[in-house]
Amino acid sequence: MARARQLLRWLPASDWLARYTRQDAAGDGLAAIIVTILLVPQGLAYALLAGMPPETGLYASMLPLVIYGLFGTSNTLSVGPAALTSLITASAAGTIANGDPTLFIQAAIGMGLLSGLFLILMAALRLGWLTNLLSHPVIIGFVSGCAILIAGSQLKHLLGITASGDNALQLACSLVEHLGSTHGLTLVISLVAIVCLLIPKKLAGPLKRTALPNWLAAFIGKSGPIVAVLVTTLLSLGLSLEQRGLAIVGAIPQGLPQPTLPSLDSSHWQLLITPALLLAFIGFVESISLAQALAAKRRERISPNRELFGLGLANVASGLSGSFAVTGSFSRTTVSYEAGARTPMTGLLAGIGIALVALFFTGGFYALPLATLAAIIVVGILPLIELGELRHLWQYSRPDCLAMAVTLLGVLLINVQSGLLIGIALSVALFLWRTSQPHVAEVGQVPGTQHFRNVDRHEVEVAATILSIRVDESLWFGNARPLEDLLYDRAMARPAVRHVVLMCSAINHLDASAVESLESLNARLDAAGVQLHLSEVKGPVMDRLNRTELISQLSGQVFLSHYQAMQALKDNR
Repeated sequence: MARARQLLRWLPASDWLARYTRQDAAGDGLAAIIVTILLVPQGLAYALLAGMPPETGLYASMLPLVIYGLFGTSNTLSVGPAALTSLITASAAGTIANGDPTLFIQAAIGMGLLSGLFLILMAALRLGWLTNLLSHPVIIGFVSGCAILIAGSQLKHLLGITASGDNALQLACSLVEHLGSTHGLTLVISLVAIVCLLIPKKLAGPLKRTALPNWLAAFIGKSGPIVAVLVTTLLSLGLSLEQRGLAIVGAIPQGLPQPTLPSLDSSHWQLLITPALLLAFIGFVESISLAQALAAKRRERISPNRELFGLGLANVASGLSGSFAVTGSFSRTTVSYEAGARTPMTGLLAGIGIALVALFFTGGFYALPLATLAAIIVVGILPLIELGELRHLWQYSRPDCLAMAVTLLGVLLINVQSGLLIGIALSVALFLWRTSQPHVAEVGQVPGTQHFRNVDRHEVEVAATILSIRVDESLWFGNARPLEDLLYDRAMARPAVRHVVLMCSAINHLDASAVESLESLNARLDAAGVQLHLSEVKGPVMDRLNRTELISQLSGQVFLSHYQAMQALKDNR
């Protein structure tokens, strides 16, 4: 019985299914219909971006949605193909395949499967906190760089030319080289598709101010892909544009995906480890940030580790379905939320809807222009390019600006994986650099109060025999020894000083090296006839100090407040 309860803990569906109502069914059913309609063109588009056959975009939108609906913890998150994960898939699989189309497909499938297994392992080890390694500037730099790469990679489909490149520079040179062979008809269809995509976006704002329900206004605002697919497919069919050189999707196999395992040897699996880890990491960050934002609006809770598990199973399901990695989608999730999705049943119903499309309606996409799918990708991804953030970060924090810029350039000039890894490494390095140089302030008493402030910023009272120092950082091996020397040198520079009081209100942690440095500082000051005192030590820090010899060896005292320290010591010669 206990084991059964433990298993049910990892199946959140058991909770919401037990209290499912007709009202829930009505909201979920409407949201599922809308998500299904949106997901079909997006699935085909992201399959194109990933370099995969179009039907795999539908496969990635079936079983993964059902599995996530059963095991995920978000009531509104819509899981499926997404731009960033598709780009990473295309980049990594292309590197491994080296021009072999069969190996490319197998590598993409294997990457999705492996990323799912990594997510499940992270859930078992409760490693949801690892996403904190991605700072906001690194995320913006990474997403902006990927968005530029995605848009650039789709220009060849918009213009009807051939272009390739392993990074943005090579891609730009290739595009310029083939620009003269632009296919006019393809360009016209691309412009028509872009207009169809933009008009509903422009109507979204005014429609929300009308009497229309919010879900309908949101759907119309997001309906651009549907309008573009319908208009350009009808033009392609009616004018026989395929015979005039327009590239189209072509025949999409009907039917459901067959369970499969990728045909890869051990060397290929080894090459997939790094990009699969990257896919797992980015997919989870994208999903959890979106799920938590929407959950907050409804005062719901999201479990990061259960989300890891649910998203991991969804990716395993996608890989076994012969498709590529999936994650939470911002556009579909937003529409699902506005349409009134109440429970994960929306995802289950949408997965069934996509399965019906794959069984009976794939023939309707035969004449769909590839340029339309490229336009859907480009228009959807452009808002993610936030280069203006560089200027804001430069004004606020130049190290953060550097982290964003380096990540952005790494993605554009090297590759997606390297850009992110460089950004993470630089963020960690900058953090270590900042914490290794803590802000140290001499403080004095604000007249008429019990408050103490920086002597360089405020008019305060100080005692000639007391050196009061506040350290605004936790102490660890990277900053402990320099701080020891700084405090000793300041005390020795003033012959009248008889007491050094270390104000510890901002110190949240001390490692073993920091304790050793404090013991050394205490001994050095004591030998010079100066006592070392501590004030405002936090409880957890004091607990750790009580397990060391520092407190028993301390030449001075430990004071509850800095004011008490000053009152006790100011007349003590």
